[in-house]
Amino acid sequence: MKIGVLSDTHLTKPTGIVETVKHTIRNKRTLDDLRMIVQQHFHDVELIIHAGDFVEMAVFELLQEFAPVEAVRGNMDRSDIQQTFPTKKVIERQGFRIGVTHGDGAPQKILERVRQYFPEPVDAIVFGHSHQPVNEMRDGILFFNPGSPTDRIFAPYNSIGLLELTDRITGHLIRL
Repeated sequence: MKIGVLSDTHLTKPTGIVETVKHTIRNKRTLDDLRMIVQQHFHDVELIIHAGDFVEMAVFELLQEFAPVEAVRGNMDRSDIQQTFPTKKVIERQGFRIGVTHGDGAPQKILERVRQYFPEPVDAIVFGHSHQPVNEMRDGILFFNPGSPTDRIFAPYNSIGLLELTDRITGHLIRL
């Protein structure tokens, strides 16, 4: 099974020229750009995981056009998203348990903090928040942050990710 993973899209639907200019200055990418990224890299996934900071429901709706979406809310999400999605969840697929949360606080020690969200056994923890890509095994758990496809504020490059479930769970970061 192949799962597309993204986080920290930080996108809104522009409602006018002023919002479009503000959006472009910060993110350099739009909903249309995200659609092209998803078409190219997630065309054959069976599931998409979004680890929060959609900002607006339009991103969730776009992703649903490609595959079923499992998601959590982030600290920058608007109230409709805050009310729709949980802070954390555990997804079970093909015998694997994948914990999903957005994360919080400074980038330092974020792996330790997101681990605390899942005292139950999990095979992987998908998170976001820092915008910094992570694909690291620690104590038998895959810690996976896909980075951000739209915002490089704390990261050297934009990225998304894939999880592959075979006899084990494997993460792949895709540099955009």
